[in-house]
Amino acid sequence: MRLCVLTGRYALSGVPLAQMRFSRALASRGHDVDFLIGMINSGNKAPVSQGFKTIVLGKPRVAFMLFPLIRYFKERKPDVVFTAGDHLNAIVLLAGILSGTKAKISCSSRVTPFDTYSNKLFSKGWLLKCVMRVVMRRANALTCVSKDMVEQYRQVFPSTSHCCVYNIVDDEESRDRMMEVVLEPWYFGGAGSIVVAAGALEQWKGFTDLIYAISLIPLAVRPRLLLLGDGSLKQELLGLVEELGLQEFVKLIGYVANPLKYFKNADVFVLSSYVEGLPNVLVEAMMCGCTPVSTDCPTGPREVLGDGKIGYLVPVGDASAMAVAISKAIAAPSSTKDLDEAVGPFSESNVLREHFKILGIFGEN
Repeated sequence: MRLCVLTGRYALSGVPLAQMRFSRALASRGHDVDFLIGMINSGNKAPVSQGFKTIVLGKPRVAFMLFPLIRYFKERKPDVVFTAGDHLNAIVLLAGILSGTKAKISCSSRVTPFDTYSNKLFSKGWLLKCVMRVVMRRANALTCVSKDMVEQYRQVFPSTSHCCVYNIVDDEESRDRMMEVVLEPWYFGGAGSIVVAAGALEQWKGFTDLIYAISLIPLAVRPRLLLLGDGSLKQELLGLVEELGLQEFVKLIGYVANPLKYFKNADVFVLSSYVEGLPNVLVEAMMCGCTPVSTDCPTGPREVLGDGKIGYLVPVGDASAMAVAISKAIAAPSSTKDLDEAVGPFSESNVLREHFKILGIFGEN
């Protein structure tokens, strides 16, 4: 089959990486796959071909992709289109209607609808909601990346047919990347357990709470924290580390191309977020063998951790509870068996099977 996978912007993060991984998985099964990108973010390069064809439209806004998509659908005539992100989903569905394509269109939502849609008249969120109500009927599949998010979408669109299909997290390439050697001297230069966290250094990631949590763990058993990522709060977080006298215990190393190898060599992974779609990074860390500690934020962590049966859930914004959970995670780590079972639904074969089942395409695995 000829398949098209879309992302509005390409960068080494979140949705675009998940879509690239999805393209690679489809191509590995012998499909003719186009990975269609609206714009590549500054400092990034188009993904090297891994069995699929990369097409960059050079459009800085999703809305500008409409006419190129109409032309693409008419010329390439894909059998199935996989798109992610509500703004892009709306444009793809509109292009599908205007082009008259016979392609099946699968739309995936990746963030809470409460951050995307609005009831405030004539606001951007309200206008998008109006558009989606009109074009949603063209979708052959409407999916969310967590079960909790499905329920949120049913509140916004009461008659919707959204269902849950996870992102691919566990695939062969990721398993290979786990095994790469870590060269960070600080990582192995001291005693005690290693805690790792990763993500954009922004307010909603809750890294301030995490640093406070490390400071609350008694000195005799205090682990070292390695924080991967970059963002606008970097200097503020470095200042907090100095203020709390944690220079020996907390290190920020900025963006890294392969966080998996760091996860593989850590004891505990902490997700300190205030909100998520479904945190792929949490699943990645579990795949690498880290015992997970996560805030019970909407959406995703609770279902990934089986209501707290695997790893440790803590209230959002509660540094004291996080400190206790980190200490417990070090003393009583999750079993490999439990972690493997939790990661299973995110495997390449399971995710592809679910997508094709929903689309009524059988014989795929």
